[in-house]
Amino acid sequence: MPHIASMLELARTGPAVLDTSRGDAGGPLSVAAVVPSFRRGSGGHATVVHLLRELRVLGHHVSLWLEDSDGRHRDEPAAVTRRSFAEFFASDSIELHADFAAWSGADVALATGWQTVARVHLLDGVRARAYLVQDHEPDFYPVSAESLWAASTYRSGLHCIAASPWLAHLLQSRYGASASHFDLAPDHALYRPDAAARREATVIFYARTATPRRAVPLGLSALEVLSERRPGVEIELFGEVPRSHDHIGARHRQLGILSHRELAELYRRATVGMVLSLTNPSLVALEMMACGLPCIELASESMRATFGTSGAPMLASADTLALGEAVEELLDDREHREQLAQSGLALAAERTWSRAAVQVESGLRAALERSRISHDQPPTAHNSR
Repeated sequence: MPHIASMLELARTGPAVLDTSRGDAGGPLSVAAVVPSFRRGSGGHATVVHLLRELRVLGHHVSLWLEDSDGRHRDEPAAVTRRSFAEFFASDSIELHADFAAWSGADVALATGWQTVARVHLLDGVRARAYLVQDHEPDFYPVSAESLWAASTYRSGLHCIAASPWLAHLLQSRYGASASHFDLAPDHALYRPDAAARREATVIFYARTATPRRAVPLGLSALEVLSERRPGVEIELFGEVPRSHDHIGARHRQLGILSHRELAELYRRATVGMVLSLTNPSLVALEMMACGLPCIELASESMRATFGTSGAPMLASADTLALGEAVEELLDDREHREQLAQSGLALAAERTWSRAAVQVESGLRAALERSRISHDQPPTAHNSR
């Protein structure tokens, strides 16, 4: 696989020498983001596109480069790869480079997943390198080579720009990484409230089983308890290709992978939403709250650190009965639902992609400053090739 080849090359040669002759650290930056292989519905790639779009509004030049980490796009023409990326992530204004043939350098090369870190270290003609960390990726795997490789990227010397204060602290305390953070945000042009569309007794659940950190079996077991107690409640699942979950009861629907517009409509008409995060908080919860949907999440360390006691989302123990009871409580208590909806709207309103881009910009400049300081120090065996 391409990312393994890049890792081997990096092990043999060390990183490319940084180009300290480029531009002024205080002016507009050229930022080259390297993304791994993609598929429809990837929230991580969508976040990268949102941030690059807003960085460009701030005056920076941005570009996108593909490290086809799992060979998914190997046998398709580059034009097809670019067209698919633009369709999946609404990135028409930022063209994806399907390979590195046109690489000509950048102020900052930005890794966006553990599979892209080796490639970013190998790219020449850059003043600095940084690492956009959207989750603790070693947790995506069982104990394995992949979990070891993912963890090693946090020790590779890149300044990490993490997608929550909790994640930034984790990278600092566990790996000794330099880290700052940004706050994920909903797209407020799409995700907005409409009280008139709201239904009664409809529960929706982000049931993306392909992503184990979403704790889908736990959520499904809670919904099974709910359906036994409340057979009249409508249960709707979304987030993956429809599959059988017959044990939930007869009154459930499989909605599959929805477009952003369809998701917004779903969040505006549901009564209660549930999304479970075992690692970094999911953007789905923020999007639900931006639509005024009362939302239930796990009372995990990451959720408590990110949202504290703000009142939104509602946090429940990672227990089947506790989750089921939390949903049932909200179905029964209209006043509590309204309070939760208002708290969620207020919290989501503070989160914008323009604000997130300013936070990321600060992280990029921190990476440049670290590179400058490193250049002023005596070189080591791994500073050159």
